[in-house]
Amino acid sequence: MANSTIDTDRTIDTDRSVGTDQDFQDLADPYRRELLAHCYRMLGSIHDAEDLVQETYLRAWRSYGNFEGRSSLRTWLYRIATNVCLTAIDQRGNRPMPSGLGAPSEEPERPVVASPEVPWLEPAPDAVLGADPTDPATIVAARESTRLAFVAALQHLPAKQRVVLLLREVLKWRAAEVAELLGTSTAAVNSALQRARAQLEQVAPVRDELVEPTDPAQRDLLERYAKAFEDADIAGLVELFKKDVVWEMPPFPEWFVGAEAIVRLITVQCAPAPGDLRMVPSAANGQPAFGLYKRDEAGVHRAHQIQVLAITDEGVARVCAFFDTGLFARFGLPDSL
Repeated sequence: MANSTIDTDRTIDTDRSVGTDQDFQDLADPYRRELLAHCYRMLGSIHDAEDLVQETYLRAWRSYGNFEGRSSLRTWLYRIATNVCLTAIDQRGNRPMPSGLGAPSEEPERPVVASPEVPWLEPAPDAVLGADPTDPATIVAARESTRLAFVAALQHLPAKQRVVLLLREVLKWRAAEVAELLGTSTAAVNSALQRARAQLEQVAPVRDELVEPTDPAQRDLLERYAKAFEDADIAGLVELFKKDVVWEMPPFPEWFVGAEAIVRLITVQCAPAPGDLRMVPSAANGQPAFGLYKRDEAGVHRAHQIQVLAITDEGVARVCAFFDTGLFARFGLPDSL
């Protein structure tokens, strides 16, 4: 993969003026958030994405004195970021969700065992990836392209196909531009795009069945969902789940399908009593989310998991519960309540 990248590092201009540095900062900073979203789509990790955006800006700053303006600054930054991501994928591999590794578990009473050695997919806070609030079209496009299931589906693609799909379908680059970036032909880019689309048809979410975040019915459902957890109302949860609801919980590789199996899992593995759990609303990947806090022996509710939900007209379709409490700070949530 490293051979397919373009060398974006050039000789540092040691005589560059402070004014030139300020020019670069003023011109490049507005693209930081969308570059973060791009790196997140590529890597599936908000931690890695933040590091790679920093690397992108460092490389761009070093090369800015030689930037000839043959393309827009935005396109130039995306070229650098994409190559940085390709190198990272080559070194670190892909980030799966449990449902991408095998069949669902049929034994919810059996103790689950974490697999911390797996580099699991991470959710991304809307506050970090949010689009321009003044442009509704941008908001919709950003939300669709960062859906958790879509980002998970991208992890099934080889790195080059992932690049082609994102640059062509999300960023709307011309095939010739993508070919130049990858050092290949336009025909090869078009072929890679067809293969990527075919692969995604097998694993990507059905986008049009997801309820919009501003839907009043969804807000009511989310309030009932949070209350059911806080009240330990298992029967109430069943009413909110779709019949074929999916439950995943990295870093545990086990995952479950069906309201009955999930209720058995919660009842046996967690066994909450009323007041044991508290839910703090949040948002991730253009979807509703909660920070779930669990009461400890001292009576303090401490960070336990980040839940990201997919909601349809039929109810809760999928819950991804991430047990990485290090994510709470990224979501602006406290360690305890």
